[in-house]
Amino acid sequence: MLLLSEVLIQSPDVDSFEELIELIKVRRQSEMFFRIDVKPPFSDTPEDWEDRLEAAFT
Repeated sequence: MLLLSEVLIQSPDVDSFEELIELIKVRRQSEMFFRIDVKPPFSDTPEDWEDRLEAAFT
């Protein structure tokens, strides 16, 4: 299971929500499930961030 908190901890070089989206698209290839357990800490995080992360994973 891919946890958003682990992705953020393991990738300190990610500086924006859009970079996070791209990283999730890469990481989804090796994972079957995705859990959103924290809100991304980026200033450009949109209001529909959960929907966008889920869409990037699927």
